[in-house]
Amino acid sequence: MTVIREADFIQSIADAFQFISYYHPTDYIQALAKAYEAEESPAAKDAMAQILVNSRMCAEGQRPICQDTGIAMVLLKVGMQVQWDSKMTVTEMVNEGVRQAYMNPDNKLRASILTDPAGARKNTKDNTPAVVHVELVEGDKVEVNVAAKGGGSENKTKFVMLNPSDSIVDWVLKTVPTMGAGWCPPGILGIGIGGTAEKAMLLAKESLMGHVDIHELQERGASNRVEELRLELFEKVNALGIGAQGLGGLTTILDVKILDYPTHAASLPVAMIPNCAATRHMHFTLDGSGAAVLTPPKVEDYPEVTWEASSDTKRVDLDTVTAEDVASWQPGERLLLNGKLLTGRDAAHKRIQDMLANGEELPVDFKNRFIYYVGPVDAVRDEVVGPAGPTTATRMDKFTDMMLEKTGIIGMVGKAERGAIAVEAIKNHKAVYLMAVGGAAYLVSKAIKDAKIVGFEDLGMEAIHEFEVKDMPVTVAVDSTGDSVHQSAPKEWQAKIGKIPVTSN
Repeated sequence: MTVIREADFIQSIADAFQFISYYHPTDYIQALAKAYEAEESPAAKDAMAQILVNSRMCAEGQRPICQDTGIAMVLLKVGMQVQWDSKMTVTEMVNEGVRQAYMNPDNKLRASILTDPAGARKNTKDNTPAVVHVELVEGDKVEVNVAAKGGGSENKTKFVMLNPSDSIVDWVLKTVPTMGAGWCPPGILGIGIGGTAEKAMLLAKESLMGHVDIHELQERGASNRVEELRLELFEKVNALGIGAQGLGGLTTILDVKILDYPTHAASLPVAMIPNCAATRHMHFTLDGSGAAVLTPPKVEDYPEVTWEASSDTKRVDLDTVTAEDVASWQPGERLLLNGKLLTGRDAAHKRIQDMLANGEELPVDFKNRFIYYVGPVDAVRDEVVGPAGPTTATRMDKFTDMMLEKTGIIGMVGKAERGAIAVEAIKNHKAVYLMAVGGAAYLVSKAIKDAKIVGFEDLGMEAIHEFEVKDMPVTVAVDSTGDSVHQSAPKEWQAKIGKIPVTSN
């Protein structure tokens, strides 16, 4: 009988979450490098270059790939012959491992987990509790899958109860464009088919733990219906032209993973969950011999990709920029931001709204300033700030008109597209929305030369910071007339690819 010791299990969980915070799975890097070489869209190629360079930087510096270090998820398959040498439950041991990983002083990870989600939403400060699934299986070992799922991709989860005669392919192709780019493509689509609603969801999540092998499948050909679906969806989703970061291009997904399960004769449950460009997960086995030994990728596993601003990139001084300057910027134009940049995201925007409604004075003057939607990782050692990539901008859409009208900001920086109400507000106020690359958080942080909290310190990572930035790369995503590259570019590339008719809406 195998005995799994408490200390070994906790250490393995802690080591694994640290490991996946800064090491991409090698199969993902190789697939992304292949897509980068094949990409024809300059904007998408630039975004992929940033993600690849960021990945190598994180591996070398052992700092998080993304500022959103995720909600911890652990899938356990426990052999029936396993005995636990512990006074803690399995879930308690998992949570202790997560706590140790996220509070590690050498690479402190961002705590994003809130209790009372429908009420006070109070941060637990250590990223616990994890989401734990335990299955008892034959054998005398413990199979462990860990994942750190970012909110941007998790929030794009989709589920449907189809009729048995309905087309899964049609539903996926109709649904993926509605997900926008907040899940930071190029990534992986995980699909669960069958069972019940909750089983399909779990199958979709579990499928994302699989090896990226679509190109191997293309070479050998499909041997069953699930593999046929994977190949069909891989081709057709990429033919949508959404591209890296939603900027239009040849590659939107690097693989489609599918798991299925028997279901009721009247049902066809289908769940779809995307994995983002961070795609943090790993698998290990415990056999009672000690803690898991995790092997880091080799330097040669990373492609020789560099990133630098193109020669036509415009430098912008945020301290002197005017509304007239903003009005001259064109959709898709690349900029390098310099000067002082304020930050703020969900909680800060809500508090600003409440303070303005109550006639209270704000802690900082926003007039003619830019605001960056970000919740950075805490700094360690000599860092000014930890990884500080953008968060999904659409969550701030409902506050956009208020911020533009009441605070006097003239621009925003975030991740992915803006929704219709935000685009209309931007157009009405002659403002601008700039997009930074999601999945390049450590690279972005190197452009931040100074950082201080200037408001709402009690909100932790959601406090208002003032960054001093030097050559921070962004793209004009919505210009002052309301033109959005996230609307135009995918349609352009879908037409270029020519496999799926372009719709008007």
